[in-house]
Amino acid sequence: MNRTLDTLGAWLLGLLWIAPLAYAVWAAFHPPAYATRFDLLAPLTLENFATAWASAPFARYFLNTFLLVTMVLAAQFVLATLAAYAFARFAFPGRDALFLLVLLQLMIMPDVLIVENYRSMSALGVRDTILAVGLPYFASAFGIFLLRQTFKTVPRELEEAARVEGAGPLQVLMKVYVPLARPMYVAYGLVSVSHHWNNFLWPLIITNSVESRPLTVGLQVFSSTDQGIDWSIITAATLLSAAPLLVAFLLFQRQFVQSFMRAGIR
Repeated sequence: MNRTLDTLGAWLLGLLWIAPLAYAVWAAFHPPAYATRFDLLAPLTLENFATAWASAPFARYFLNTFLLVTMVLAAQFVLATLAAYAFARFAFPGRDALFLLVLLQLMIMPDVLIVENYRSMSALGVRDTILAVGLPYFASAFGIFLLRQTFKTVPRELEEAARVEGAGPLQVLMKVYVPLARPMYVAYGLVSVSHHWNNFLWPLIITNSVESRPLTVGLQVFSSTDQGIDWSIITAATLLSAAPLLVAFLLFQRQFVQSFMRAGIR
């Protein structure tokens, strides 16, 4: 009985989750007249996607978002890798206290720091730039914690063997620790890209022009009432913005799930 209830509950939650996506797909691939008419014989069309693409500078929005997530991910990989390696394998005064301060970042909502971040970006003279959107996220406490836990599971014997061969600390990191943590990098990369691809509030506040505006903010401007409400075109634009993330998740789904399962077991 309990298993039946669990199955029904899972199906119900699954249907509730997929219903908005199913409606978006329906409205995007059908003429506006059928956006709220679910006629199985309704004609299919790609005109909504063409209209949405031509109605706003989505090419520029995609480029800005790609540059943003690439810049943030590269900075997070470098900083998190070096910090995690130091916390996992080096003994220095105040190491545990510093790691505790890093973990405190996980308890602070980014929205709390919006005012201070805005002041900092203004003082640096980088407001309304892609750099300003990504700079507050270069250091990730979650990434440092995740990689530290992964590095601590690497056998010391591998590091000692590399040192016997004459490898220095950075060579040990790049040739021993990083390759063994590759699945975790894939999983964390998907989380980071997904978060910054969908981030809305901070980019909305710090950007004012098309040259620095990411997809989320551009989509909001596109779907404002000044443009008129055409759900078929809006859903087509929404699918355009979400498609890269859906494709990436489908391609790396197995690595993503397995990596976090291993992290949980460790």
